[in-house]
Amino acid sequence: MGAWADGRAPVGEAQSGSRRAPGGGNLHRNPAPTMYIPAFNRVSDPDKINAFIHANAFATLVTNCKDGPWASHLPFVYDEAPGGGLLRCHMARANEQWRHFEENPEVLCIFLGPHAYISPSWYQAKVAVPTWNYAAVHVTGKAKLEDDGFLRKTVEDTTRKYESTMPRPWEMPIPEDYVVSMMRAIVGFSIQVTRVEAKFKLSQNRSLEDRLGVLAGLEGSGDPGSLTLAGFMREQGAASP
Repeated sequence: MGAWADGRAPVGEAQSGSRRAPGGGNLHRNPAPTMYIPAFNRVSDPDKINAFIHANAFATLVTNCKDGPWASHLPFVYDEAPGGGLLRCHMARANEQWRHFEENPEVLCIFLGPHAYISPSWYQAKVAVPTWNYAAVHVTGKAKLEDDGFLRKTVEDTTRKYESTMPRPWEMPIPEDYVVSMMRAIVGFSIQVTRVEAKFKLSQNRSLEDRLGVLAGLEGSGDPGSLTLAGFMREQGAASP
């Protein structure tokens, strides 16, 4: 059954014995999954996953500390490489999450893409229920604190990435002593990627007629998030048989 096959796909799936990070490289054998992914929603194309991470790089970083889970919302830079690649980031020094890395360096980064409510009124099928379509990538890896040179490069690369889309990109025209003082208030860290799980829940288990109805409903809603999701679904082939 293809990714966009008509009809119902199985509700569950058997977990595969091993995962590969984008770019190749063996990952943990029989790893515990970090999210539920039916087979028809699973994405394994490294190029597609890498592009998704780059496009949705403001992620949720989750760690475990003695008091329970801790989450921060941060912009990442992703350096692709065979075997998993490297995530680079920085956070406020006052945010104690970076202190968790020494005790338990394994972390989870959640990259969330377009998402929106799906009304059953958009389906040709008469018996259906509401749902939510979305795309997400979970990246597991080993976090490590980095030195000042790494931090400076990460901040510059992050700024350059987002300023590049501006009509007049800002180029840090500020005194060096001010830059140094601001750097003291943040810490830089890397995450060596060990596992990647990608899920695009885009109505793959519906008929072509139902998917076209979903696209029409999203595009006719006027909601910016729904329009973004519709565009993403079309990019992924939702309008194809």
